[in-house]
Amino acid sequence: MQIRDRKEVKTMLFAPKEKGQGLVEYALILVLVAVVVIVILALLGPAIGNIFSNIVNRI
Repeated sequence: MQIRDRKEVKTMLFAPKEKGQGLVEYALILVLVAVVVIVILALLGPAIGNIFSNIVNRI
């Protein structure tokens, strides 16, 4: 077994484990966007429905 220098040992012991970090960040962004879209549709849904109903009634 070879003795490694201190810098290499520190890098091996304290290296950040970032393998799945990007995927988790994308998932959190997707969830945030989904929540925002649901809230907007819940608030504006009836108003948009009324607009389409008025357009259909005028035709």
